[in-house]
Amino acid sequence: MPRVDDVTSEEYRPPISEQPQLSDTPSRGLAPVTVPVDGGRRGGGRVRALARVPFRLLPFLRGILTELAVPAAAPLPPLSRPRRLNRLPHVVVCLIALGIGLAAMDELSDGYHLGFPLGTLSGFAVGAAVAFALWRPVPAWWLSLGATVVADVPGPAPGTDWPWSSSTMTAQAVVLLLLALRSPTRVAVGALSLTALATYALQGLATRPTYPPAALLGGPSYHPTGAPAVVVFATVVLLGTALRGRREARTQLVEQASLTEEERARRTVLEERSRIARELHDVVAHHMSVISIQAQVAPHLVENPTDELKENLEGIRQNALEALTELRRVLGVLRSENPEDPYGLGTGAGVAPDAPQPTLGRLDALVENTRAAGLDVTTEIAGERLPLAPGVELSAYRIIQEALSNALRHAPGSAVKVELWHFPRGLQVRVVNSRPRHPAPPSPGAGHGLLGMRERVAMLGGTLMTSETSCGGFAVVAFLPGNGTAPTDATARTDDTPTGPRGEETP
Repeated sequence: MPRVDDVTSEEYRPPISEQPQLSDTPSRGLAPVTVPVDGGRRGGGRVRALARVPFRLLPFLRGILTELAVPAAAPLPPLSRPRRLNRLPHVVVCLIALGIGLAAMDELSDGYHLGFPLGTLSGFAVGAAVAFALWRPVPAWWLSLGATVVADVPGPAPGTDWPWSSSTMTAQAVVLLLLALRSPTRVAVGALSLTALATYALQGLATRPTYPPAALLGGPSYHPTGAPAVVVFATVVLLGTALRGRREARTQLVEQASLTEEERARRTVLEERSRIARELHDVVAHHMSVISIQAQVAPHLVENPTDELKENLEGIRQNALEALTELRRVLGVLRSENPEDPYGLGTGAGVAPDAPQPTLGRLDALVENTRAAGLDVTTEIAGERLPLAPGVELSAYRIIQEALSNALRHAPGSAVKVELWHFPRGLQVRVVNSRPRHPAPPSPGAGHGLLGMRERVAMLGGTLMTSETSCGGFAVVAFLPGNGTAPTDATARTDDTPTGPRGEETP
């Protein structure tokens, strides 16, 4: 017989601590077990991995039992609409609970022969569990399962549905449905598993001997309902979990759409502010150039200018040139984001990069272009025209341009009226279009032009009102201060306060 020491290097040699203790007496039938080293290691790894599976499941099961033992409040919310029927699901479930409770009292008292006290109390607990599930589904599930177990402990009566009667099965199904709708999936699956385990345990009570036997009493045997009940419970849990997942997905989709819309609006505001900054930089750069030229020419307009005057004018010119250089640098950064459209006017604007910013003097050309596009546009200018700040004229021109673009896009074939009212305090702009003659084609715009109007008005400290008219059109009314500066005691308003278009009191 070969000894253990005779095992070659190709054979498996366990460590000394794992080797079997051989006595001095030789044993019969012992032979060396030859196992490849690699195969033994792989097999041992699989065994150890399978052995660790139950230990990995223990925290998961412990978490489920904890949530079932200490449930969190998960009430069923009311309907969002219609408002008057927002509590309709609660009323319906309470009526169902009342019907189930009355049926369970009669069924458990008479069919299960529990008598008046125990049968009535168990039936009332089953019905109360259905109503209680609207606010606390997990405790309601414990109450419904406990009432059923108490009713089934005496054993099946001849000719009855056991262990789940029709009323207790319906109550448990409703409770599990509400629990699956308001609780995580793992909690619903845990409740379903414990319900199935309790059903299996109660089904085993039917095999215990009874005295006298039911056959001697001449009564029929009971009708087992354990398997059908588990199938019904699994179906309602699956349905509730699917509805809960669909509701959560829809909620996340709505939240994501809301965040996307907010981000789009924020990005539009930033783009509009960048566009306004580009335009105002051009205006300021023009004035700084004029200051530099005037400072250079001024000494030649004075006879015998003093050295002090020449030095001051030269300082003004140098400061103006430095400011102009910085403005050009900032303007270059702003324009670098879209070199094809340096002024942010959109494709097809027809504005050269070196063209001056538009003012109200170009309003007639804007109106003629809009008429050529198919709109009937009329203009009306009233009041004594006073000098306006360049930013005010630029913002008024852009507001009229955006309002005409919106009318052309959303109200094709309508009649548009542009009104300019000059007041001592500033300028009022009013653009009103009538009802469109035919439906407008789908447009990718989302009201971002109105955000640009509000940004311009807020920058100048004016007011803006946009609203639909009674005849189905749209009106844009803006008041811009003449000096282009916001008042110190109030901030810019963009509310819906109407302003008088024909000489009424202005803001």
